[in-house]
Amino acid sequence: QVQLVESGGGLVQAGGSLRLSCAASGSIFSINDMAWYRQVPGKQRELVARISSGGSTNYADFVKGRFTISRDNAKNTVYLQMNSLKSEDTAVYYCNADIRTSWTRLSSYWGQGTQVTVSS
Repeated sequence: QVQLVESGGGLVQAGGSLRLSCAASGSIFSINDMAWYRQVPGKQRELVARISSGGSTNYADFVKGRFTISRDNAKNTVYLQMNSLKSEDTAVYYCNADIRTSWTRLSSYWGQGTQVTVSS
């Protein structure tokens, strides 16, 4: 069994910063890509940033230059540093990871979500 546990959300003023963390635990053989998504009520969940096991990254256009995704493979943890936050960044942020629990079993896992609220 695998779990992803997020932390670091909260309330911040526009222009401020937050750092989200997501730690994977359980029967993990290896972790491929890790990513952050976000969702607001009534809208589809959207990709914010993704990082490969080798450290290659890609970002949604709406966060480029403001957010940075990173990971610590030794800790099975992915981070999202969010700077210059805007009110439109308000959402529930979800961690996602493609995890192998054996050589032949690869599945996508989700965290429970953490609320980020940016006040203007």
